Amino acid sequence: MRYTGAKWRINRREQATVLGSSEKWKRRMSMPGQFPVLSKRPSEYAIQFREKQKVKRMYGMSEAQFLRFYGLALKSSGNTSTRLLQLLELRVDNVLYKLGFANTRAMARQFVTHGHITLNGKKHNIPSTILKPGDEIMIKDGLMPKANEILAQNKGYVVPAWIERLEKGGKVVAEPTRDQMDSSIKERLIIELYSR
Repeated sequence: MRYTGAKWRINRREQATVLGSSEKWKRRMSMPGQFPVLSKRPSEYAIQFREKQKVKRMYGMSEAQFLRFYGLALKSSGNTSTRLLQLLELRVDNVLYKLGFANTRAMARQFVTHGHITLNGKKHNIPSTILKPGDEIMIKDGLMPKANEILAQNKGYVVPAWIERLEKGGKVVAEPTRDQMDSSIKERLIIELYSR
């Protein structure tokens, strides 16, 4: 089930901007709740678990979905941890967000589920689809005014090198390399957690 509660609560719990795009939650950096428990030094498992929760919430996924992506990464050749991040980055909703047409991943997910985009010329409404190099996503004309408004708000935003922004959408040029993805994610901890 998708989390629809308070965004700041989750951001404070994970000590990172996981949901939304505002940094205002940092005014209160303590753990959420009326009487937050200031525990002793966290165990190795707790550190791994928190990292997994942070990434899972960042991409707006359920536990079952996240586990499926881990399984796909495990079957792939090469570095499992880097492959997991690549698969997460190549999701349709994330690519739309990275192109700058949505303020948050949740907004991008809504655009996709409401049928406002096309994938390679065909209507598409599944946000978790994994794109391949050469795939093109286009925004339908009905949503373009809103998308252009968001682009105008984020004028200084730089699109990652592995995708190319087109007039009404974008194209995946190549799979992202590790240095092109979020450096705050410690994907090795997630793999260690699932490998226990």
